[in-house]
Amino acid sequence: MRALRISLVAAAFALLATPTVANAHVAHTVTAGETLWTIAAQSNLTTRTVAAYNGLGENAHVVLGSTIKIPSIAEGQAALTRAGVTPAAAGAPAQVAPAAPAAGAPRALGAYVVRPGDTLIGLAAQTGVPTAQMAYMNGLAPDAWLLTGTVLKLPSGSSAPARAAQPAPAARVVPQADPVPTSARLDAAQIKSLAAAHGAPGALAAAIAWQESGFNNAVVSSANARGVMQIMPGTWDWVNSNLASAPLDATSAADNVRAGSLYLASLLRETGGDARMAAAAYYQGLTSVRKRGMFDDTKRYVDNVMALQGRFGG
Repeated sequence: MRALRISLVAAAFALLATPTVANAHVAHTVTAGETLWTIAAQSNLTTRTVAAYNGLGENAHVVLGSTIKIPSIAEGQAALTRAGVTPAAAGAPAQVAPAAPAAGAPRALGAYVVRPGDTLIGLAAQTGVPTAQMAYMNGLAPDAWLLTGTVLKLPSGSSAPARAAQPAPAARVVPQADPVPTSARLDAAQIKSLAAAHGAPGALAAAIAWQESGFNNAVVSSANARGVMQIMPGTWDWVNSNLASAPLDATSAADNVRAGSLYLASLLRETGGDARMAAAAYYQGLTSVRKRGMFDDTKRYVDNVMALQGRFGG
């Protein structure tokens, strides 16, 4: 009996000493239209991580009906280490080139960093828009003092402000306005579901979200856009007032996608369902696209989004 107790205690200690594997990999069955890239993106992993974990090359073709193992972050890092790749590359989809062009996403249109001596009235006069409109779009009061380093969205295609030739300040100040960037991520399936529920094609919304933020709600652009769908404060207020059936939570990544999807759906209605025009309007502004056509940066943005839409099942 004493020997039995000893062996039971020894077995218990052995179990305690055995490392438990948290978040072990999950099996994913490849469906029609999927690629290694889309499978990785839906799990917020890099293609290289999923490829390394499955013993595949980054450009390998996946076979319909075959099984791909989706690793946890820890498992992915271990696989990358074994393959001689820096472990930090396991997650963080923003580090992955999103579509075809090697240059990646174009810089946000209208991005400007406030220099010493700039005023809201002065910037509005130089770019040809009412002060109140510029303030509204950026979540500022019309009589607000501008702090040096504040990131602003100026009208797309407007002339550069007089002080733009001066070096931009190193510090960046984000206006205190909704929506609020938060440390949250969504995956492609969640974004597609939210978009479809709010009248926008899921694959197109996911493509725009990936192009804009890499599905990361913490992103604030150099043009003051925020969250997964990179919503401007003025757009957020307009969607809440005109399109949303209930108030949206400014701190919610899901509601950021809801706002972006409602806005995208409205652009599709305005453009007669033309996905390329709607994507261009999302980036450049519908009025600007109609009056001035697509800028070169906009064309590159739209090409990226269209390539991504195909990868997300569109």
